[in-house]
Amino acid sequence: MKPSTTLRFAVTGASGFLGRHVVQYCLNNNLECVVSGRNSLAQDSRCRFVALDITHPPPDAFEQLGCPDVLIHLAWNGLPNYHSRQHFERELLHQYRFLQCLIDAGLPKLVVAGTCFEYGLHSGALLEQMPTNPCTAYGLAKDTLRRQLTFLTANTTTTLIWARLFYLWGAGQAASSLYSQLLAAAQRGESVFKMSGGEQLRDYLPVTEAARYLVNLAIHPCAFNLVNLCSGRPIAVRSLVEHWITTHGLAISPQLGCYPYPDYEPLAFWGDASRLQQIFSV
Repeated sequence: MKPSTTLRFAVTGASGFLGRHVVQYCLNNNLECVVSGRNSLAQDSRCRFVALDITHPPPDAFEQLGCPDVLIHLAWNGLPNYHSRQHFERELLHQYRFLQCLIDAGLPKLVVAGTCFEYGLHSGALLEQMPTNPCTAYGLAKDTLRRQLTFLTANTTTTLIWARLFYLWGAGQAASSLYSQLLAAAQRGESVFKMSGGEQLRDYLPVTEAARYLVNLAIHPCAFNLVNLCSGRPIAVRSLVEHWITTHGLAISPQLGCYPYPDYEPLAFWGDASRLQQIFSV
């Protein structure tokens, strides 16, 4: 899809892992955007940085963001501690008030990053129509925010798109991520990479693909307000690690069974990508 050059974009969480790739995709496609994040980004004439505190948003936040036609909202504090109560005790309230401020100011379109953790312990292919039943504080807070925004925008002119992210990987990912840990172990010259049994099936998407999907969801009309951002193809974590090793030519081998499987995830789950494929005809 060829992005439109007429829309005014804003991106929150722009200095984060996904945010940096979203901004880069915008710039690669000649889209001017106003960005906000914890840290300022590299200077670019097409990208203006605004320091906004989501916990205490100014009354003119919408204006400071350039009165955007669409906001891609990626900001969220407290990760990767998925179990911390701060997600629903503090972060949820801050998120809602910030987005409410923008919606009340007349934001035409809002694209928000959700999470597959909203589904909870459902196994197999996860469809958007399935009931949510989060078992982590993070998943609960995200799912609650989705419900709040659905109610809030129902009687407004704001279009809400909730994009449920599954697992991402790529350059610039947090040091605690599987991908970054593998690369770091190889760089240290370690011969083995300690990991779980690796039999769990997950849905991994390159972060560059996720960025492309998000920006195009922001640009184009969408028949769905809720969509899984996923590959739709389950892969064993062991196979994924072996793929990364081969792709990067790493002199390291996976050492399986060193860590237990997480108790907050089913052994096998992945996203159903039917809606995504329908939207993008891929």
